Amino acid sequence: MDIQFNYEYREGDLAQLALGELALFVLEHEGCPVNTEVSISFVDNERIAELNEEYRGIVGPTDVLSFECDGAEDDGGFSEINMEGDSVYELGDIVIAPDVAESQCAEYGNTFIQELSLLLTHGLLHLCGYDHMTDDEAEVMEAREKELLSEWFQVEFIR
Repeated sequence: MDIQFNYEYREGDLAQLALGELALFVLEHEGCPVNTEVSISFVDNERIAELNEEYRGIVGPTDVLSFECDGAEDDGGFSEINMEGDSVYELGDIVIAPDVAESQCAEYGNTFIQELSLLLTHGLLHLCGYDHMTDDEAEVMEAREKELLSEWFQVEFIR
């Protein structure tokens, strides 16, 4: 799997964190093809606000945005055709605003790394076919986030 990081903002704070390992952990646990490629960008509040307005019609910054490319099948799985071959399976792009993440730490009682890990996991799960448009979908997605993060941190993850 190819996980590409783009540090447009706060590289000094973020580059040494184990976010690449976490992304690989999530992608493997979701059964993504070995030829999966995903990009993860860290941007300032101004840039994520621009993207949020452009793609979601919402004014102001948000914490994470996901942009699906090849994406998962309708049933949430990945087809056999995507599991092999030399072609790249472009899962999509994730954009995270570390300043928003940092501001949410006190509200949710998380450390900065826990909050970033949640946002990264949340974004990856969107690319793997999860959503939270309905209460039922949200319940499933949040349960999967907690399951993955609890295993990753080897403690119960609460938000």
